[in-house]
Amino acid sequence: MRKEDGGKPDAAVVRDALGVGIAVGLSGFAFGVTSAGSGLTLLQTCALSLLVFTGASQFALVGALAAGGNPLTAAAGAFFLGVRNAFYGLRLSQLLALPRAVRPFAAQWVIDETTAVALAQPTRRSVRIGFTVTGLTLYVLWNLTTLLGAVGAEAIGDTDAWGLDAAGPAVFLALLAPMLKTTTERVVAGVAVLLGLGLLPLLPAGVPVLVAALAAPAALYVEGRRSARTADEAPGEDR
Repeated sequence: MRKEDGGKPDAAVVRDALGVGIAVGLSGFAFGVTSAGSGLTLLQTCALSLLVFTGASQFALVGALAAGGNPLTAAAGAFFLGVRNAFYGLRLSQLLALPRAVRPFAAQWVIDETTAVALAQPTRRSVRIGFTVTGLTLYVLWNLTTLLGAVGAEAIGDTDAWGLDAAGPAVFLALLAPMLKTTTERVVAGVAVLLGLGLLPLLPAGVPVLVAALAAPAALYVEGRRSARTADEAPGEDR
């Protein structure tokens, strides 16, 4: 066990990372069942988990396809959901400071869970341990349970009756909720939910997810205008 200045013991970091990796990794079973139930083949389902490896985007894609959505629209919705990982990568690249040769492999593991665990660590050593253990555990379990879910989908029968397609979004919300600390962040999340749910019966499958993403720039625009107005109204030293 090694504890850097102000850092956490390695064992504590590994324990926390394993907890997240195992808990979320098991939900790959739900994705496998849902994907097979939406009509994707075993190979297509496993390829999505191996190559895409971002649960929210995968669930969004198969959910839109299962609802009869256009494949291009479904792929676009999944793509925009996955774009957030690029922003995670900008921050993690500074914290991890990995060698260039390792970065392409580490990029595959830049997802919500690894980012949440890594950002919670106080030192670079614990950041690397948390990211690696979470990524490895989650990647292995997610792909194994995806395979089991896709193979066992036929035995389960009506996948809709089990509600397994809700497992992925539920896990995502559980991870996201504690990160909504400011009023602006909560407003963005709330408006996005309203847009997504409100437009669900009106627009083709996959499109409400794209529209919901507009909540972020809209809230930031309003916040910027309010801050500028407050600054103008405040008594300045040069007036």
